[in-house]
Amino acid sequence: MPAKKSHAMLMGSVLLLGSSQLMAAPSASMLANTCAGCHGTNGVSTGPAAPTIAGKSAEYIKEVMEYYKDGSRHSTIMGRIAKGYSDEEVALMADYYAKQKFVSAAPKQKLDADKIKAGKKVYKKNCAKCHDENGRLPDDDSGILGGQWLPYLQYTMQDYRDGRQEMTKKMKKKVDKLDDAQIEAVLQFFASQD
Repeated sequence: MPAKKSHAMLMGSVLLLGSSQLMAAPSASMLANTCAGCHGTNGVSTGPAAPTIAGKSAEYIKEVMEYYKDGSRHSTIMGRIAKGYSDEEVALMADYYAKQKFVSAAPKQKLDADKIKAGKKVYKKNCAKCHDENGRLPDDDSGILGGQWLPYLQYTMQDYRDGRQEMTKKMKKKVDKLDDAQIEAVLQFFASQD
């Protein structure tokens, strides 16, 4: 084969290989990097309004993203963001974040020791049956509550109480019995988990 022809075939193969690399689907870590602006590197939030998503179960993340996509979960921006991902991309990100280590925000927060103590009592009486391990169980239907940023927990609870987010009947029955001070105390308790 003439040298010119073999050189042309080699260059064509390189170009074809290069273009297939460009068309390859994004990796899980590449997709996860798009979340870092709000949820932090590897899903560990550094901003008090966004939750840490590292360590949450993949099933929980996929379910929440579906709720954002279909509009059944209240959001300011996540609904629009979720619609930009395919189910396969969401599954990749969910698996990626489920493998990351949850890092508590508790050491970085200023919390009230008296409210934490009162919140522990509220938790044991009203929340412990569903939110195991002080809210730190990754497979919990609500994800990880223990060790999240207090403002995030407060905003989320306000969404529940204002009807922007639907509570289960069991949760609503418990929350409706609590006054503002008890709710703040239990949120402080959850936020304090290290």
